[in-house]
Amino acid sequence: MSDTLNLVSTGAETKYRTLLDVSATVAAQPNLDAVVRSLRRMLAAVIPFDSITLFLFDEQAGIARLLANDYNPELTGLKVGTEACISGTSIGTCIAEQRPVSIPDIQAELAQVPEFSSQIPNPVPNCGYIFPLSTSRRKLGALAFTKSGEFSKDDVELMTSISLYVAAALESAVASDEAARYHRQVADDRDRFRLLLEINNHVVTKLDMDELFRSASASIRKYFRNDFIGFWLLDREAARLECAVLDFPGGQALPTVPIPDVPGDHFAKLRARRAELWSSDKIEKLPGALCTSLKRQNITSLAIVPLTTANGPLGVIAAGSQRTDAFGQEDLDLLSQVSSQIALAIDNALAYGRLAASKDRIEEERFYLESEIRSEFNFDDIVGNSPALRKVLDQIAIVAPTDSTVLLHGETGTGKELIARAIHSNSLRKGRTFVRLNCAAIPSGLLESELFGHERGAFTGALMQKKGRFELADHGSLFLDEIGDISLELQPKLLRALQEKEFERLGSTRTIQVDVRLIAATHRDLAAMIRNNQFREDLFYRLNVFPVEIPPLRDRREDIPLLVHYFVSRLSSRMQKGIKTVPKRALEAIANAPWPGNIRQLENFIERCVILSNGEQLNVPISEIKTVSNQAFSIRSTLLETERQAIITALKSTSGKVAGPAGAAERLGVKRTTLQNKIRRLKINKSEYQDPAPAEPN
Repeated sequence: MSDTLNLVSTGAETKYRTLLDVSATVAAQPNLDAVVRSLRRMLAAVIPFDSITLFLFDEQAGIARLLANDYNPELTGLKVGTEACISGTSIGTCIAEQRPVSIPDIQAELAQVPEFSSQIPNPVPNCGYIFPLSTSRRKLGALAFTKSGEFSKDDVELMTSISLYVAAALESAVASDEAARYHRQVADDRDRFRLLLEINNHVVTKLDMDELFRSASASIRKYFRNDFIGFWLLDREAARLECAVLDFPGGQALPTVPIPDVPGDHFAKLRARRAELWSSDKIEKLPGALCTSLKRQNITSLAIVPLTTANGPLGVIAAGSQRTDAFGQEDLDLLSQVSSQIALAIDNALAYGRLAASKDRIEEERFYLESEIRSEFNFDDIVGNSPALRKVLDQIAIVAPTDSTVLLHGETGTGKELIARAIHSNSLRKGRTFVRLNCAAIPSGLLESELFGHERGAFTGALMQKKGRFELADHGSLFLDEIGDISLELQPKLLRALQEKEFERLGSTRTIQVDVRLIAATHRDLAAMIRNNQFREDLFYRLNVFPVEIPPLRDRREDIPLLVHYFVSRLSSRMQKGIKTVPKRALEAIANAPWPGNIRQLENFIERCVILSNGEQLNVPISEIKTVSNQAFSIRSTLLETERQAIITALKSTSGKVAGPAGAAERLGVKRTTLQNKIRRLKINKSEYQDPAPAEPN
């Protein structure tokens, strides 16, 4: 009896000592896996068992997750972290009813849980016991013991007590894990907020797109610890993505990465506005140079998000890492928020660029329009009613509604620019700009820049970008006066601009397309210039689509009185003089004068007369008209006589032969019809260039 009592006493003492050791050990372990392993070491001498397993219960989801274990070799296939639904299983019964549950056949029990049974390759003959782990606050999980054979009543009591200590440790660990998870979430939220705030600051303060991309790249890298960031912008006209910035921290310098344009089809989700995670197999499908650059930096995973606004897609952002599967859905969501901010800045920058360009264009058009208003030939209408002028106006009415090129030919001062304005005003382009350029007034070295514009730094003195007259006249009309003075070197470029409706600014390779209606004017004989290799024949044909001959003032004398009264009215009003009449004798003298300078000379003379006038009658210095007339007549007579004598000499040398090889027309370098017209106009008789026929013998 004494021995029995001693044994009971010893057993109870051992049980309590074991519980005290368990309590102390569980409290000292750093994690639950260490708790399970330490339990095996302590209990092995007290309770015979093969393995011990800890399950964590998710009451909301109704699943149990294998949290820690100390298995025998036959059960090493079970993986920590495996989750399974426990409804209808012994674990489920144990947790639901909060009582220990005996498992007579573990193999049969595992068969009810495919997630566990698929991990056990061999039959398991063991039996087991499952104990609930709970506190007054929550159901935490279960603790399972297995062995070959059954557990005794004392073993079950001891394991029940031990489960209380493990439950306390599990609750503490879960609480600690939740707290750590909460702090990590707070830290992550703080970092996410800081990243979005930094991006917002970049968007507000960085006006230059390149600077914005680089600053955003540094902020993104600081958060994601990524090894690569790239920004591509969509070129809508070319339907492709163009590289804006590539950033390989610690690798190649930004401007030296040789990446070509990336076709849009390599970012198929761009228009669908969907973000994507790419692995190395998708990276392999990128264009060669880009793929090579990424592989050189050992980039194995990409997070790609589109840059989109309500106005549509603008481009993409791609973040890369050397770690496989470095990005998750949360990273993709954050990058999408970043891309929204950057896309808004890009959209605003593009809109600002369009407004600035429009403002510049309007300002430049205003400058030209104001200069046109101040132009010396700012007529309200064309003055005159002579048959010669009416013929020109009829031609204007025919050609103005078309977009055809018009070539105006006439002497200096005949009003070619005024006719050009009339063509523009009666065309479908009258609502757009009329731009003019006198080709003879611009040095040949600067004429190309005036016509086509230049980029900053294109030549010495090019301190800023400048638009040319072609660009300013887009959808309007361009008047090129004295086009015969354009150099041979520039003529092919002008021909291309007229034919193809495109050109490049000086110092630029970007082709600019325009829609311009050209009106050209000259007082020179372009046909003669072609023969002398001074003007390109193909350019002449392109200009000479609709030629209009502007008559000189001497061929429309009926219009001179109207012009005089028009100039007197306008100039006297401008000079605040009350001139009302023009003396009849003076008006006749003006009408009969030759006016070799045509309308320009007449206007300048009338302006002098207005200045000299003090009363209501125009003061006309008739003596000056006679002097000018005599000088003009003398010069004209000398020129006509020289021309007449040259034709007679040529006809004499060819024995009166006008056309054909070695004919007078060929020697003089003119057409046969032109020479014949001059012979008639100068009244050259055959007797002047043919020797008299010999007298017949008697």
